[in-house]
Amino acid sequence: MEEVSEKSLTLNFADEALMLVWAKTAAAVLNSGLVIHLVGDLGMGKTTLSRGLIQGLGHVGNVKSPTYTLVEPYELERLTVYHFDLYRLADPEELEFMGVRDYFGPSTVSLIEWPEKGAGVLPAADISINITQWHLGRCLTLTASSPNGQAQLDRWKNC
Repeated sequence: MEEVSEKSLTLNFADEALMLVWAKTAAAVLNSGLVIHLVGDLGMGKTTLSRGLIQGLGHVGNVKSPTYTLVEPYELERLTVYHFDLYRLADPEELEFMGVRDYFGPSTVSLIEWPEKGAGVLPAADISINITQWHLGRCLTLTASSPNGQAQLDRWKNC
């Protein structure tokens, strides 16, 4: 089931496996220059969604959660994906010390789990994806917050 408004899109998946299939398909129409915030409780599938997008962009191999390293780069054919997991971040200032601003640019996509931990330092999201429980599966609510985010949302409405 899909619910659409101009700035948001809601997708329901019967299980995480279907969410992963959608992410791999959605990667084919992923614009560069995006900052995507992934929001949801522990175990909701933020890393699973990231894995699907990264593998859908052509990465072969494991996509691990960067819980301890904070960021994992994936240099792919048409863009670079930076997968952040800020769950263990103690202070947003730590991001400044690692040069976080260098990760965001027109030829990158940044997937950021636990973005609230980097408040005040991270750039605003182009798209926020909120993942919640839906029966035995997952509900994704995608909300655009910029023109680039809205353009991406429009592309995903057809996936």
